[in-house]
Amino acid sequence: MAKDHMCVSLVPLFNHLDETDQRVIHMLVTHHIKEKGELIFTPTSADQLVIVARGSLKVYQLSANGKEQVLRVIEPGGYEGEKQLFGVRNELLFGEALEKTEVCVLKQRDFTQLLLDYPQLSLKLLEINAQKMLKVEQQARFLMMEKVDERLATYLLDLAKVAESDQVVLPMKMKELALFLGTTPETLSRKLKRFEEKQWIRRNKRTVWLLDQDQLADL
Repeated sequence: MAKDHMCVSLVPLFNHLDETDQRVIHMLVTHHIKEKGELIFTPTSADQLVIVARGSLKVYQLSANGKEQVLRVIEPGGYEGEKQLFGVRNELLFGEALEKTEVCVLKQRDFTQLLLDYPQLSLKLLEINAQKMLKVEQQARFLMMEKVDERLATYLLDLAKVAESDQVVLPMKMKELALFLGTTPETLSRKLKRFEEKQWIRRNKRTVWLLDQDQLADL
């Protein structure tokens, strides 16, 4: 299998190792292809690291009334479950394919052996977890914004910053994006339409062009 398709080569936890070591680790992962809407992991799944090779998945939890609360979207190179590798049980989170998605799974028992063989992975994992916690804190502050306009504008600007382009593609459908932004699909649709009427953005399905980033930033 080509190096550019080795799941481990996509993940910061492993891609700093040389190719030979990456291939050793790659032999330990199992590959799964999930169709859109299929669950990839649940609170009852075995402790494992799930790496997205192709496609995307949403991570969500259920509120007391059974409503989905989308926490994040995992795209190629992203992963979920690093805490489970150290025995922390997943009691709340579900992972669902947003499209046809290929994932690679590393079991906890195999990871434990890797830490013995590659002790430098422990320090790398601590570094990555710190970065991930920072992103969680940033999202929490983001959701504290009072107005949906602010959240939507910030979200679009963040996408543009990551893409380094005025043209971005929304990684989620309207329903998932609305949940992520803490609003309803109807409200989100109205806000996007308002942004278009103001000529701050132009939109074609899930592709959005940011025409006036200054105005969006002012929100």
